Amino acid sequence: MLCSICKEKPATVHLAQIVGEKMQKLDLCDDCAKAKGVNDTAGFSLADLMLGLGAAQEIEQAAGGVELKCSRCGFTQADFKKSGRLGCPECYKTFSEGLSSLLKTMHKGTRHVGKGPEKLRAATQNADRMRVLQKKLEKAIESENFEEAAHLRDEIRQLTERTTAPRNLTR
Repeated sequence: MLCSICKEKPATVHLAQIVGEKMQKLDLCDDCAKAKGVNDTAGFSLADLMLGLGAAQEIEQAAGGVELKCSRCGFTQADFKKSGRLGCPECYKTFSEGLSSLLKTMHKGTRHVGKGPEKLRAATQNADRMRVLQKKLEKAIESENFEEAAHLRDEIRQLTERTTAPRNLTR
């Protein structure tokens, strides 16, 4: 692939930018890249580009300067810095301190919830809420806090009625 600017030398630097719904690609040779101000392309790790500059350093700082290594797959901080990926599920536990702050800045939270149908998500939330209310009700009864137990019973009843109420199925 030739350089997009000079069209003479092979492209060694590949840049992509998404504007609106279109992706613009730019392939540059070393000379044109330097002329355009793209210096030291090897100085950026994929992790830094994906997660923001300093991402790999943040994991290193969270480790207190000690080189962490996953006990399951042997993945290290240096491996993460090179690839921007972790090696196995155990890596998330090994590098958890540094990753939690990164994930908070990238996403809404640190717990993966994924995507799914709205009805399924609502049903799961209702089931979780029901479990919490049931446990609170049991504790209120054990501690003989009957006012709280009555309130929780009513809340459970309302939640049950909402989830089992017939829905209008017209489209």
